[in-house]
Amino acid sequence: MYLRRAFRFFKSGDEATFCVPSCRFPAVFSIVFNLMVLLILFLISLFVAVGAGVYSGLSDIRGLTIPNIYSGVVAVAFLFAYLAVWVNANPSHVWVGRQHILSGLLTFSITFLLFNLRMLGAADSKLATAYALWFKLTDLPLFLAYMAISGGLVAVASLVIMRRKPFKSPREGSWVARVQNGESKVPYGVAIAAGALVAFLKAGYLSGDFLSGFLSVSGGPIL
Repeated sequence: MYLRRAFRFFKSGDEATFCVPSCRFPAVFSIVFNLMVLLILFLISLFVAVGAGVYSGLSDIRGLTIPNIYSGVVAVAFLFAYLAVWVNANPSHVWVGRQHILSGLLTFSITFLLFNLRMLGAADSKLATAYALWFKLTDLPLFLAYMAISGGLVAVASLVIMRRKPFKSPREGSWVARVQNGESKVPYGVAIAAGALVAFLKAGYLSGDFLSGFLSVSGGPIL
């Protein structure tokens, strides 16, 4: 019975070739290796996106500016992450990619409106749009909600700093210095990065179920 199953399982084309499982170990190892590469590619892309957010927040704190390179890095990292998922995905799951594009367009529309109302900077809009690409429509509210909550906390911190002026010699031109001088400034890059990080966790991108999907030959995780 065992030999019959091995014979059927390892048949190729129209002619079945008898082979015991041990002679197929190199092929199995190759498959596992390829799946591990996809998993590593996804994790590296995710951590690069998180790292770009950290640097964006620090840049916003230091000088209330966010270089466009950080938004570009987040967007490119998403492309590599999605490639890793798509390569191992069931063809019926590919359409989900359209939701990521719609999430980006929707977020850009919202943040562009806020930019015109002078409630948000252009760099903030770009960074938020880049992070929105990482979420399908059903997960986008998570990102927007946590970004808004983080923004509220940063705004409260700005008010506290403005009133109490706790820092004696803040860096010239920094968020703290300008707020202590009476300017109403909020480094929203911090809020965007924090919101994205929490949303990544809530969306399950680092969960065991999601990551183990990369090691499944029947179809990887859905991003």
